[in-house]
Amino acid sequence: MTTTKTASQGSPFWRFSLGFYRRAGVADACIALQEAAGIDVNLLLFLLWHATLCHELSIAEVQALEEKVAPWRNAAVIPLRSVRRALKSPNFANETALVPAATTEFFRTRIKAVELEAERLQQEAMHELARASPLGRDVGSTEAAARTNVEAYAAVVHASLPQRAVETLLATLTAAGEQTSRAG
Repeated sequence: MTTTKTASQGSPFWRFSLGFYRRAGVADACIALQEAAGIDVNLLLFLLWHATLCHELSIAEVQALEEKVAPWRNAAVIPLRSVRRALKSPNFANETALVPAATTEFFRTRIKAVELEAERLQQEAMHELARASPLGRDVGSTEAAARTNVEAYAAVVHASLPQRAVETLLATLTAAGEQTSRAG
């Protein structure tokens, strides 16, 4: 996920995602989870956003979300990501390629913007799902909700998540919440 739109646009979930993703270590942790365990970063961010609201989701709720978002992710987000990454490969970057490197990079940047828009559309749709049918149960702690939500997602995808990446996200989320409460 890249962050080119301003934080003032979109749903509260989209604004959370943009701000959280910009924090130190978050992008690398999300990409590590995506690469190592096939995690959908948008769904992961959705679960973390719910944790900021102290909402703990069940495995069944996470499974239902996964089933709802998978068709869009598989038809739009992943193919765009694949094209963007392929255009960055050495085969496209070398000077003997059919299309000049600068032109290829310009095109790759345009694909990246379309990929971000596909992610934004997914997130906005997920936010609307949550508005139409509230998810989770209220718990007293953002950290506890975040941990439960991430564990539920790991169970849904049947993957062992890289603990370092998970701990980075949880620590950053907790620190962000502490900063917000001190500022408020």
